[in-house]
Amino acid sequence: MQSMDRNTVIGFVLLGVLLFVYLFISSKNSQELQGKKQQYEDSIAKIEQAKIKASKVTTDTTAAVVVADTTATGWAKATAGKESFQVVENDLLSIRFSNKGGQPVQVSLKKFKRSDSSQVTLIHDGSDQVTYPVNTGNNQTAQAANLFFQLKGVSSDNAGNQVITYEVTGNNGESMQHEFVVKQGSYLIDFNLKLNGVNALLTNQNLNLQWNVDARQQERDVKYERQQSQLVIVEDGEYDYFNMFSNNQEKFEKPVHWASIKQQFFNTTLIARDNFDAGQIDWTSPGEDSSNVIVAAKSSFQKKLPAGNNAVVAMQFYFGPNDYKILRHVGVDKMDKIVNLGQGFYSFVRPINQYIVMPVFDFIKKFVGSYGIVIALLTLFIRLVTSPLVYSSYLSGAKMKALRPEIDTLKAKFGDDQQGFGMEQMKLFREAGVNPLGGCIPALMQIPIFFALYSFFNSSVALRGQSFLWAQDLSTYDVIAKLPFTIPFGFGDHISLFTITAVITSFLISLYNMNMTPDQNNPMLKYMPYIFPVILLVFFNRLPSALTWYYTVSNVITLALQWVIQNYIIDHDKIVAQLAENRTKPKAKSKWAAKMEEIQATQKRVQDMQKKGK
Repeated sequence: MQSMDRNTVIGFVLLGVLLFVYLFISSKNSQELQGKKQQYEDSIAKIEQAKIKASKVTTDTTAAVVVADTTATGWAKATAGKESFQVVENDLLSIRFSNKGGQPVQVSLKKFKRSDSSQVTLIHDGSDQVTYPVNTGNNQTAQAANLFFQLKGVSSDNAGNQVITYEVTGNNGESMQHEFVVKQGSYLIDFNLKLNGVNALLTNQNLNLQWNVDARQQERDVKYERQQSQLVIVEDGEYDYFNMFSNNQEKFEKPVHWASIKQQFFNTTLIARDNFDAGQIDWTSPGEDSSNVIVAAKSSFQKKLPAGNNAVVAMQFYFGPNDYKILRHVGVDKMDKIVNLGQGFYSFVRPINQYIVMPVFDFIKKFVGSYGIVIALLTLFIRLVTSPLVYSSYLSGAKMKALRPEIDTLKAKFGDDQQGFGMEQMKLFREAGVNPLGGCIPALMQIPIFFALYSFFNSSVALRGQSFLWAQDLSTYDVIAKLPFTIPFGFGDHISLFTITAVITSFLISLYNMNMTPDQNNPMLKYMPYIFPVILLVFFNRLPSALTWYYTVSNVITLALQWVIQNYIIDHDKIVAQLAENRTKPKAKSKWAAKMEEIQATQKRVQDMQKKGK
């Protein structure tokens, strides 16, 4: 067994390995993205060609309107019209509706700005679309998005909500009505699809709803925003998510409650109050940073309407931030899970964020205006709470150091006989009452806290646009210098000063631990503490400055705790005396110790037999 300080080094090594795996999983390999580039460009070319054709059709239609019969009714009136707009606002949203398709064509969030100071806009001039086919005659169908609806008016209901209604009437009195309810103080919009004459409009009562989303850049780092984008869905009551930084397709054969196209800090969500029966979602993500498209998604959902000639399909849209509190109280099951507080393999850290990190963060924020100071105080709180683990680690190390002379004697006695040395070392630890893993376990127990904070700082919309010291926005990396070239492996084309401070303080911790560690015989353990800061430099440079600032503060506190504990709390003479006293007490061998000795004894017998055979 190694000394406590070696166990601490092992802890840091494991932390580095886990960090590397986590960042590798949560980030997209740029080479894979480039491999998708050609496929995306081909898709965009087809879309552009379709737009050109559509614009020609629109021009022809507009020209036709001039000479059209103004007495046209039914489907003839619905297919030949002129587009008009209506703006409806609440205190959070500004929504521009169009009579073409009877739906929103632009949605802006009033309380959020982009990095260029323009308004955050989740629908851009008709970029998103909801449509469904309806029967307009014998073997004839039309898409609802291509029909010109009649604005029935904008009114207020009994609750003070604004209600805007669009309607299309067919040749035989069948009708479709799109009713939107915009509520004050809410990012949630009710969308009621009312069908009169279902038998005529739909084949076999089947509604095939198509929902297209063209999510565009909202943050400064478009590549990082793509890496954070996800398709989030609740199917048959179960929450699931899919990363959207590459092209893919997912089919859902069970009832779908809602589907969300989630960007780093905002999402667009379609909710079916009574569930869709099944669905499929295809998406394409570009491979070049020059494009401002994050992901283009095309969804299709199926729903069998109940028997009868009239039906109401109750749906909702959410256009808003990935704010945990808002989503938790929006009234839609599991929508708070859109916020990544711990997913997949790291879902075990979500409760740490929900019940410890976030409540403490919100409490401190009530008294402190600067988010940078809030992060520092949160870090101080966490380190003080976990300080008993640090103390336990260094106390175990002090005990191991006190036993170092006897361990060295055993090494000289047994030489290359590692099995014999291991058995005698275990016996020495048991007699002295020392746990050889005492220094490693506390370090490992702090790893979940690190990953919890990684998820929290990476997804907190509250940090968006908040400045601190030289960082203009704590939700993204700070830039102290721009490079004329791009360094691969995620480093980027800039240098983050908070990353530099995190690396320097990590290196100081490594130096401190190496100075406290007796001679290291294993070269890997000897040099890994120097490699770990380099790993941080490469992977932290594009991470949010809130995280690198936290890591800097945490390292400074660690250095202070190490110095105080080892110089003012741990008494070497008392530890030596305690170990001597422990040897005089009777020892009860634990099952684990007995099993370890049994294994070591078996290994030694095999080793002895091999030597005799030779």
